[in-house]
Amino acid sequence: MRKTYLAKRNALLSSQNVSWGVFALVFALFALFIRLVAPNFFWQMFAPVYRVSDALSGETHAFLNSFGDTAKLAASNETLLSENAALASENRILHGEITSLSALSGGKILPGIPAGVVSRPPESPYDTLVVAAGEKEGVTLGMEAFAAGGVPIGAVSSVLADFSRVTLFSSSGTLTSGWVGHASTPLTITGEGGGAMRASVARAANIAVGDVVSVPGPGELPIGSVVRIDSDPLSPAVTLRIMPASNPFSIAWVELQATGVAPMTFATSTLP
Repeated sequence: MRKTYLAKRNALLSSQNVSWGVFALVFALFALFIRLVAPNFFWQMFAPVYRVSDALSGETHAFLNSFGDTAKLAASNETLLSENAALASENRILHGEITSLSALSGGKILPGIPAGVVSRPPESPYDTLVVAAGEKEGVTLGMEAFAAGGVPIGAVSSVLADFSRVTLFSSSGTLTSGWVGHASTPLTITGEGGGAMRASVARAANIAVGDVVSVPGPGELPIGSVVRIDSDPLSPAVTLRIMPASNPFSIAWVELQATGVAPMTFATSTLP
């Protein structure tokens, strides 16, 4: 039994095991020596491996992110398709309106004459504008004047060679035919000066504050809205107080058009 134990003990100290241990010790001492002499040796030796690993990691990350980008692009395409469909619908509506206007004007859209405002209240008489377009540009008496957005503001009441005067719907004593409310109730608008207008309608018309007031242009074109209603319990009619959609004190440009309608009645006068 003792001999067998000694044989096993000696086997642990065999020359083969000792040689591997010595080799491992020598390798560790050599690595430590290299680490002390050249600290960056191992880093430089394995740097290419690290770079390849980083490149593979970046490619993998980009590949996985591409699935998320594809989903975002698909959602963006759906949004663009929806917007294109809405624009196409608006274009069809506009085309229909242009066709209707073309039919009303005998196949041609009425051309407008742009004119800059050179004088406005209080420089010019209240509720009149002096514009830099006259007979030379083709302006004629009775042309309708439109502010920004195609809002009617009045009509040409006097024409000279280079200038014209536009009388606004709110000019004192001016009478304008128009409509009010959702039912397009007919009414006659009276100018009161200072941008204010009034009209009388039957109480039974049920006009409310905020209802839109329109004039011919062609068609019904809004010029303002009802801001107050004065009534007398004993009267079958009510008085509407109307404010224009365009501020006459801030109008810089107008467009003059021969619409073929004469919504206003005013006394012909010359420029001051």
